[in-house]
Amino acid sequence: MSGWSTKDIPDQSGRTFVVTGANSGLGAETARALVDAGARVILACRNTVKADAVARELGERAEVAALDLADLASVRSFADGLPGVDVLINNAGVMAVPLGRTADGFEMQMGTNHLGHFALTALVLPKVADRVVTLSSGMHQLGRIDLDDLGWERRRYRAWQAYGDSKMANLIFGQVLAERLTAAGDSRKSLIAHPGYAATGLQGHTESIMDKVMVVGNLFAQSAADGALPTLFAATAPDAVNGTFYGPTKLFGMRGAPGESGFSGRARDERIRTGLWTASENLTGTSITL
Repeated sequence: MSGWSTKDIPDQSGRTFVVTGANSGLGAETARALVDAGARVILACRNTVKADAVARELGERAEVAALDLADLASVRSFADGLPGVDVLINNAGVMAVPLGRTADGFEMQMGTNHLGHFALTALVLPKVADRVVTLSSGMHQLGRIDLDDLGWERRRYRAWQAYGDSKMANLIFGQVLAERLTAAGDSRKSLIAHPGYAATGLQGHTESIMDKVMVVGNLFAQSAADGALPTLFAATAPDAVNGTFYGPTKLFGMRGAPGESGFSGRARDERIRTGLWTASENLTGTSITL
């Protein structure tokens, strides 16, 4: 896959993709590349006004559906109305925001980035024909998931730690789902991707000194279009391997063409993996049965 780019995406005519958070940044660039390859793309977004503008630009094979991952009622409504699709791309997310709560009382980052996508995947997986791709981040390396306080109700809140926890949860979820699919003899795939250091549109909203740091850092970041390449590879390449974590392959995984990415050994902690899955089922009231 050396030098893999959007030119290497196979013809996607007749295939349908769901991309969460496709109204800007990585999601919009992912949707754009898929439409260019012939796919039909459902832009599943909270901000439907911005999503409508993207869909108009992309043309008749792009459509918008309302989805707020911070509200399980919205997730269920979206899932109920979704037709059969080929690929679900769990792309949407928030990064290092001040302490807040979802409609269901979850800490905003774990609730949006992981629990919302967990519930969405559980509800729509029977309608997914080919694969699920879940976005993590190199910042998963910060992850120290506290199973006794997933909601940051007893600890002093630390925004970047909470973000790292949510991205570790995304990685673990994608890996465990892959293992469960294989164990069930299911030919579908679960893959995980990260964009490296890309100008995604998430930067600058942390309400901390890091906003200014990241704005300067964006001068050296790769574009959102390049950051979307690992997602696109995971979502379309016939030889993408179930359970694999894909990301940029140059500059310590920060930029470059997509390839297999290393990850923190904490993602292999069986206590955390099992506990996170069980907690996710209990908190969202959903389960994945294969």
